Amino acid sequence: MLTDAMSRRNDEQIMKDAGRLPPGQALTRKFPVLHYGPIPPFDPATWTLRVFGEVEAEKQWTWAEFTQIPTVTITADIHCVTGWSKFDTTWEGPRFRDFLQLFTLKPTAHYVIAHAEYGFTANLPLEIMLDDDVLLAWKYDGQPLTPEHGYPLRLVVPKRYFWKSAKWLRGLEFSAEDKPGFWERAGYHNNGDPFKEERTQPRVGRL
Repeated sequence: MLTDAMSRRNDEQIMKDAGRLPPGQALTRKFPVLHYGPIPPFDPATWTLRVFGEVEAEKQWTWAEFTQIPTVTITADIHCVTGWSKFDTTWEGPRFRDFLQLFTLKPTAHYVIAHAEYGFTANLPLEIMLDDDVLLAWKYDGQPLTPEHGYPLRLVVPKRYFWKSAKWLRGLEFSAEDKPGFWERAGYHNNGDPFKEERTQPRVGRL
């Protein structure tokens, strides 16, 4: 009879053989909680999501308005820079590229800066955000997000390490220039591709 550890290692090897486990990662069946700072309070009467920057007109949604936007459900693998990977996770929310149809971008918009509670930011190229599996997610596994996983709203960008999937999302800034976010300014890699092991910024040699 397989022990839990043996079963996990077996499943991990299956994912590795299938090309789904990035280098340096290990499978987890749990959903570890990692974030900087306290969990923010949520008041649906005052919460808003704002879009600004390189847009024709700034716009914002209340929670009641946002939850009327059509949603999709995706199943995706997620990978944390700390070394765990969780497979076949299920998320629901508006698809990001569909959300863009609710306002007009300027041609100069090339980057998206996610703004979350307590001043946290994460930066991503607009072209990455247009993938089919990028969501503004407010449900996980068929239920509203729990507070520790970003309730009421978070980004989900499966093709990047999960710090890019900012929790407690409050704004989306569209920018002509890249603007490194909270963890990027602290030394994390600006791109964050798990399959390239882009965990930290490359060291610059001394002259």
